[in-house]
Amino acid sequence: MGFTFKRIFKNEVNERSFVILNLYFLQPILIFWGLTRAPITEEFIISPLIYFIAIFITMGIAFFYSLKLFRNDYQDKSIFMASALVGNTGNLGIPLGIALFGESSVPYTSILNIANIFFIYIFSVYFFAGDKFKFSDALKEIFKIPAIWFAVAALAFNYNGFELSDNFDKVFTMGAYAAIVMQLVIFGIFMSQVRIKTANWKLSLNITLFKHIILPIVGLYVILLFKMDPFVSAIIFLELIVPLAVNNVNLSALYNCKPIDTTFSVLVSSFFFVALMYFYILIINSFFGL
Repeated sequence: MGFTFKRIFKNEVNERSFVILNLYFLQPILIFWGLTRAPITEEFIISPLIYFIAIFITMGIAFFYSLKLFRNDYQDKSIFMASALVGNTGNLGIPLGIALFGESSVPYTSILNIANIFFIYIFSVYFFAGDKFKFSDALKEIFKIPAIWFAVAALAFNYNGFELSDNFDKVFTMGAYAAIVMQLVIFGIFMSQVRIKTANWKLSLNITLFKHIILPIVGLYVILLFKMDPFVSAIIFLELIVPLAVNNVNLSALYNCKPIDTTFSVLVSSFFFVALMYFYILIINSFFGL
């Protein structure tokens, strides 16, 4: 019975339609809604700067590491470079920040989520699309993703002190929550196609190595180098260690870059995050005294 239902579901549902609907319509609403939740001021600029420094240093290490590891599989290399550093800073990072540090963490987790959004829709899009286009064409693909323009518009809207009216706020809130639900539906569709025995363990474990070991080590070094306020430092570290973003599945599906393998990598990353959470909290307490 279960097998029959699963087969009918797979044959009748076109997952790419869900991806396009979410990526081109609902995700831009979610991004605009999220980037207008808290005011953006100059005092938060240093937080995403530290975040980006840690990400780009680790990306440089990952690039040379991938040259040898994925020498014969360009798609695996693309997934590795595109997703290994992209965390779930929105759906998980913001509520987790509230749980650990209180509501005073929201402005910082929000601005770090902005940084992550720009990384996803610039660098991750390039890596996922890179094997299908020339360099210049791949860069053009980035600007076809509406989320990047909505993010710019939201930042300008927020910076100038504009606010959504109550009615528009309700519309954007409904769209944002619909995007979250749709994202989980897409993730579930691809998760149903994962086979543990034939899963790409090499790719997933190496992504997890960089996401949950290499990046936290590099990030901790960069954070301590800047000698930031312990409270802000702990929040930056938290946003660096959250598991892979489900949004990776959207982009890998959009560009036909092994979405099932990407889905499995998200699952493995999530399990490792739960297993390592106790040690992450010990690090936060030891280095930042929180």
